[in-house]
Amino acid sequence: MVRPRALKAGDRLAVVAPASAFDRGEFAAGIHELRTLGFDPVYDDSVFARQRYLAGSPEVRAAALRAAWTDPSIAGLVSVRGGYGSAQLLPLLDRELVRQAAKVLVGYSDITTLLAFHTLFCGIVSFHGPMLAGRFGRGQSGYDRDSFMRAVTEPVPLGQLAPEGLEVVRPGETIGPLLGGTLTQLLASLGTPFAFTPPEGYVLLIDEVGERPYRLDRMITQARQAGLLAKARAIVIGELPNCDEPSGDPTGRAVMADLLADFPGPVVIGFPTGHTTGPTMTLPLGVACRVIADGRPRIVIEDAAVS
Repeated sequence: MVRPRALKAGDRLAVVAPASAFDRGEFAAGIHELRTLGFDPVYDDSVFARQRYLAGSPEVRAAALRAAWTDPSIAGLVSVRGGYGSAQLLPLLDRELVRQAAKVLVGYSDITTLLAFHTLFCGIVSFHGPMLAGRFGRGQSGYDRDSFMRAVTEPVPLGQLAPEGLEVVRPGETIGPLLGGTLTQLLASLGTPFAFTPPEGYVLLIDEVGERPYRLDRMITQARQAGLLAKARAIVIGELPNCDEPSGDPTGRAVMADLLADFPGPVVIGFPTGHTTGPTMTLPLGVACRVIADGRPRIVIEDAAVS
């Protein structure tokens, strides 16, 4: 797994919109926060393109990614928002170009599609982390600055992460490469040339939002039948905001606990990454992650994500 170069103060970051259109005010606020962090966010007018619910045509969005990967002055790519549309770009991207560029790529939600392409098909560590809209744009109430900066700027392991609210579903301890993201996008890739195909012994990261319990059941059932659970040694689940029944019973967490009651490895739930109710933490994908599900549940990122 190739590790991108660590970002440093003054680095130019390409701001890209691979998926849905976005609010200009949130965009401006996110740009301001990236500058506060010491980076130089850059973009051209194509980022403001619109095609119905998308941030421009697939060709326009893919061209922006290619331009960022081929421009030697660009150190990394940060997404504006998720929504929908990243999967449309995959046939338009060149794996070898991406691998040779080996740049930091940050996002979550619909950007899971690109993170999986980046990590599994191009062999480069990617980052399940904040985007401009709703995260960087809200300052430190929207994202965890410490985990983001350490993940993308320091060539050392993130180490132990034990956020408040993390709970044990299945006890145990194991290690494997962390892969995954928003489950909807992972499952949508199955049956395509870009299917999520993790190696044996990986740690599955599951993030979701706004999916009622029966939909979570459907997705976990599909993941099981597709063999994704059988390959996993451990599972790390996010906070699952807005995934409870309107009546409050059952909750998304309770259903997930029931569905994974027979999983043979450790399972933890409530990790604040991706869709969270508070600041979202950044997790590198493709590096060794130890999951410890005991009286003090935690994960340990054991490999550096950048070089």
